[in-house]
Amino acid sequence: MRPRTPAFTLGLILALAGCASTGGLEPSGSALDPAQLHAERSLADAPLRADGPAADWWRVLGDPQLDALIDEALAGNPGLAVADARVRLAQAAAGAADAARKPELTANAGSSGIRIPETVIEPPLGGHYSALNTLSLKFGYGFDLWGGKRAAWEAALGEARAAEVDAQAARLLLSADVTRAYLALANAYERLDLARDERTRAERTLELTRQRVQAGIDNQLQLRQAEAAVPAAEQRQAAAQQDIDTARAALAALLGRGPDRGLAIERPRPLAPAALALPSNVPADLLGRRPDVVAARWRVQAAGKRIKTAKAAFYPNLNLAAAVGFAALGTDGLLTAPSRYYQFAPALSLPLFDGGRLRANLAGADAQYDVAVAQYNQTLVNALRDVADGVAALRALDAQVDAQQRTLDSERSAFDLAMQRYRAGVGSYLEVLTVQQPLIAAEQQLAALRTARLDASVQLIEALGGGFRAGADAPPPAVAQTRAAAPTP
Repeated sequence: MRPRTPAFTLGLILALAGCASTGGLEPSGSALDPAQLHAERSLADAPLRADGPAADWWRVLGDPQLDALIDEALAGNPGLAVADARVRLAQAAAGAADAARKPELTANAGSSGIRIPETVIEPPLGGHYSALNTLSLKFGYGFDLWGGKRAAWEAALGEARAAEVDAQAARLLLSADVTRAYLALANAYERLDLARDERTRAERTLELTRQRVQAGIDNQLQLRQAEAAVPAAEQRQAAAQQDIDTARAALAALLGRGPDRGLAIERPRPLAPAALALPSNVPADLLGRRPDVVAARWRVQAAGKRIKTAKAAFYPNLNLAAAVGFAALGTDGLLTAPSRYYQFAPALSLPLFDGGRLRANLAGADAQYDVAVAQYNQTLVNALRDVADGVAALRALDAQVDAQQRTLDSERSAFDLAMQRYRAGVGSYLEVLTVQQPLIAAEQQLAALRTARLDASVQLIEALGGGFRAGADAPPPAVAQTRAAAPTP
C-alpha cells in the first residue's frame, strides 16, 4: 500500500481542525421545582380535597339558562374556530416533520428531443428530429444517524400538543367569560330592582311631603327636594336598563350570534358562589390542571428537541439515492432489456466551513430553550399567584358581604324610623334625606359585593384549571431541567 504523502496528512489535519464545532454552546435555563414555591401560609385554613373543579364547573351555580348559554358558546364562538385551526396547523407541521424522516419514491416519465440543423452536423444525424424517452423510478433516503430528524418531528409534535392544550384553555376562558357576562346581567337586574324600589320610596315620600306642605308643616323647599328624588331614581333605573341591554349584547357576541339573540335571554336566577376546595398540593397539582402550565411544559420539551436537531447538523450525514428505468431514442425498444439502466449514488457529507451558520443556529435554539423555560417558570408562578389571589379575594369578600349586610340592615332601620317620625309630624324631611342616601348607597354596595364574590369564585375556578386534566403523555414537571444532548463524534 502506498504511504500517504505529507501534503495529504496535513490537509486531513486542517480539514478536521476546521470542522464546525458545538463547543461552548449550551442552554442556561432551568425550570422551577414546584416544591420550592411555598404557599402553605397563604392558603392556610383553605378547605382541601383530592380533586379540583369539574369539567362542567358552571353547573354548580344552578342556573339551567347559564348551562345552555355556555353550551351554545362552546359550539358557536368564532374564537374557538381560530384555536382549532391553529391545532390543525400545528398537526400538519408535525406530519411534515414526520414525513421528512421517511424514504421517498417517485415515478418519472420524460421526453427530450432536438432537431440538429444540417449546417451543424451532416446527415444522417443532422437534418431530422431525435427524441430521448425515459421511464424511471427514483428512490431517496437520508439516514438519521444522530437523531436530528426524529428530534425535529418530536419538537413539532410537542408544539401540536401545546396547541391542543391552548384550544382547551380557550374553551375554559370562554366559559368563564360567559359566566362573568351572565353575572353582570344578574347584577344589572338587581340594580334595576333597587332603582325601582328607590323610585317607589321617592314617590311615597313626595306624596307625604305634599300633604305636609298643604298642612303647613313643610315648605316649598322640602317639596322641591322631594320632587328631585324621583327623577334621580328614574336615572338610576334607566342606567340599570342600559347595563341589562349591554350585558345581553355581550352574551350574544360570546355565543357567536347577533344582538337580537341577547333579547331572548331571560333574567338570571339568584346565584350563589360555588363552594370550592383546593387540591391538597396546589403547586404540584397546577402542573396537570392548568392548561397554560401544561402548554408551557410542552413548549419547553419542543425547544429541547430543537437543540438536538441543531446539534445533529454538525455531524456527518449519509444520503442514499438510486434510480432504475428505461431510456431509448424514440419509442421503439423503450421497454426492452437493452434500454434498461440503473443508478446508485450514496453520499456522505460533513460540514467543514460554513461561516458560523451552524453555531448561530445552535445558539438560537439554545436561546429559544431559555425563553421557553423562562415562560414556563413565569406561567407557574403566575398560576400559583392566581390561586392565592382567588382564595384571598373570596375570604375578604365573604367578610365584606357579611359586614355590608349588617350595614344595610341598620340603614333600613334608620330609614324606617325617620319615615315614621316624618309621618307623625315630629321629624323633618332633612332627617329623611339624611338617611335615604346612605340607604341607597348601602343597597348598591351590597349588590356590587355579591357580584364581586361570585366573580371571584369564577376566577378561582379558572385559576385551578376549570376541570382541565393533562393527558397521560404530557411531559413530566422536570422536563425543563433536561438538557438536549447529541452524540459526540
